[in-house]
Amino acid sequence: MTTAPSDAVARLPLSERRLAVFLINMAGATERLAAMTARLDALHLPFTRIEGVDGRALSFPHPDFDERAYRILHGRRTTPPEVGCYLSHVAAVRAFLDGDADLALILEDDVTFAPDFLTALDRAATQGRLWNLLRLTSVNCGRKYAMRDLGQGRRLAVALTREKGAGAYVIDRIAAAWILDRLMPMRLAWDIAFDLEYLAGLRAAFIDPLPASQISDHPTQIQSGLAAYKLGRSRYLTVLPYRAWLELARVACRGWRLAGARRGSRAQPSQDGGAGQ
Repeated sequence: MTTAPSDAVARLPLSERRLAVFLINMAGATERLAAMTARLDALHLPFTRIEGVDGRALSFPHPDFDERAYRILHGRRTTPPEVGCYLSHVAAVRAFLDGDADLALILEDDVTFAPDFLTALDRAATQGRLWNLLRLTSVNCGRKYAMRDLGQGRRLAVALTREKGAGAYVIDRIAAAWILDRLMPMRLAWDIAFDLEYLAGLRAAFIDPLPASQISDHPTQIQSGLAAYKLGRSRYLTVLPYRAWLELARVACRGWRLAGARRGSRAQPSQDGGAGQ
């Protein structure tokens, strides 16, 4: 198991939270690794490399993959690249829990950062009572609803619709335990599964505008060719009702927490630190 050595943990100056950084990088992807190393060095962020799981090298059936649920809920045949992606993120989560950091920044190797990335993350960490999972990138452009002002034009915000993409995000130890306990074995693509925190009573938030981007010059290592794994039209009989239920539950749960956060902001406008719920 890959773990973060003590010298690969940074202390955020404002929130004083201990941050471990995990970079998911496939074997042989040396150009991506070099680019990400330079970007993280510029931020003075030490990191631990997590070697990505090559889904095409796995044997199926696999104990960490529920093929039947994947077909019913996701509407696809076994998709090795998605399985590899999912298990790579889970490996990063396990490495985080094997250490003693407060927070984990988990990165894919095609992410770029805004100049104020670390400052925005640190300011969001002072509002740790409002989130267990902090999203820093997305491939969607849905509206984000503000909970707190983070300064420098950024806000801590909530999305009431599905946002895909998992290029960069932060989790606390509560979210990490939820992932290993409730999101295994794999039943959905990773960026769909970890967006379901509200079903477990956890909190998710975005930094808005996003302080990092998944737009990259590097060709995708996962998305190409996924259409070939889709099942026929009969998949809609199970996938659409399931997705509709998720959307309704997301609006209800996150909307309720958004209202509560805004009430709390009016009652106590000062920043509050802390972790978890």
